[in-house]
Amino acid sequence: MTTTDPVRYIRVKIEDFPFAPANRAYGNVAILGLATPPATPPDTFVQPNVPTLFTDVNDARTLATGPLGEAVATALVQEPGPSEVWAVRLADSSDGALDAALARVATLNVQLVAVANTPLVRTSGDDEQSAPTPAIVKLAEHVDAVAGDGMERIGVAMLGKGDTNPGIVEGKLATERMVYVAHKSDEDVAAAVAGTIAGYEPHISLLLKQVKVSSEPFSAQDVLTINGAEGENSGGPGGQGVNWLVDPPLIPGKGVFLGEGYTGNAKPGGKKYIDIVRTVDDITFRLKAQLIGSIGNLRISRAGLRGLVAEMETVLEPLRRAAVIDSYEIVLPILVLLDKPQPTPQEENLIKKARAERAVEALVRITYAGAVHRINITLKFE
Repeated sequence: MTTTDPVRYIRVKIEDFPFAPANRAYGNVAILGLATPPATPPDTFVQPNVPTLFTDVNDARTLATGPLGEAVATALVQEPGPSEVWAVRLADSSDGALDAALARVATLNVQLVAVANTPLVRTSGDDEQSAPTPAIVKLAEHVDAVAGDGMERIGVAMLGKGDTNPGIVEGKLATERMVYVAHKSDEDVAAAVAGTIAGYEPHISLLLKQVKVSSEPFSAQDVLTINGAEGENSGGPGGQGVNWLVDPPLIPGKGVFLGEGYTGNAKPGGKKYIDIVRTVDDITFRLKAQLIGSIGNLRISRAGLRGLVAEMETVLEPLRRAAVIDSYEIVLPILVLLDKPQPTPQEENLIKKARAERAVEALVRITYAGAVHRINITLKFE
C-alpha cells in the first residue's frame, strides 16, 4: 500500500543550522615562568614556548616543576577559579626568552596573563630613579599591544612583599590593562589574583572577592599609603592604581580578600576598575560576533539598516534585562537621513557617499551601572 503526503502548499527543508555568533571566554589564564626538569623528567614535561593546558594541581607541579608549576597550581585552587590555565615555559631567564614566550602567548585565547613568581620592584632597591622589573614592564607592553577580535587581555602583577609604595606604577605600567596587588605573602599573589579574576563574569566587581593565599594584614597607615586619602564628605574611593589584600573583621571567619578592584590606570576619566575594562571587552566582542554575519549581506537602505539595529539589540537587550547594563541607545546617522521625507542636498550627498564607500557609522551609547564600593551612613541620635 502506498501512502501519499497530504497537500502541502509550502514545504520547507532545513539544510543547515542557523547562524550562531561566537562566544568569548572570560576566564582563561596564561602564566609564563621558569620550570626545572628533574633528573629524569616525564615525557610530557613542559617544553619551552609550547603552551600547555593544565586542569590539575598535581600535574602542574609534576610537569612544570618550579615557579611555573607553583603559579599554575595557585591559580587553579581559587574558588571560583579559571576556566583554563595555560603554562608557557621560558627557555631561560633572559629578556629574549621572555619576548619569545610573550609572542607565543599573544596567539592564545586568554584574558589574563601573569609572570610566575616575579614581583614588581625597583631594580636598584629604593632608588626612585631605577627601573622597575623588566619582565613586568614587558607584560604591560604586551597587554597594551595585543589587539584583535577577542584577543584583548589584562596583565596581573604583585608588588614586592610588604611594599606599600604605589609610585612604582608609572609610565608604561600605568595602564588600565594591568592589575597590581600589594601583599605580605610568600606565595605567588599575582597568579592567585589572576585565577580569582578569571572565576567571575566580566561585570562582577572584584572588590572583597576572596583570594586563596595566606597574607599578613596591612596596617591602617599602610592602606592609606597604598590607596591615598578618601574624602570624608564625598565618600568616594581613593585609588592610586594598586590594590591590596585584606581580612575585614566584618566578614565572618578568616580569609584574604581583595581590598579593591582597581586597574593600573589611576588617571581621572580613565577606566579605573577591572570590571569596566572586562565588560567593555566582552560587549565589544559580542557586537562584533553578532554583526559579522551582516557584513556583505545587509544593504544600505531603510530595511537593511533597521535590520542592523535589530542585530545590535539582540546583543544589548539581554544584557539590559540581566542588569549587566542599565540602558543603551543605538543611532545610525544614515538611517536618520533615509527616514527624512525630503533630505537636503547636503544630506543626499552623505547618503550617496555612504553607499559609494559601503561604510556605515553606528553610534551606541551604553549606561553601565557600577557596583557599590562605598556607603556613607549618618546616624543621628536624639
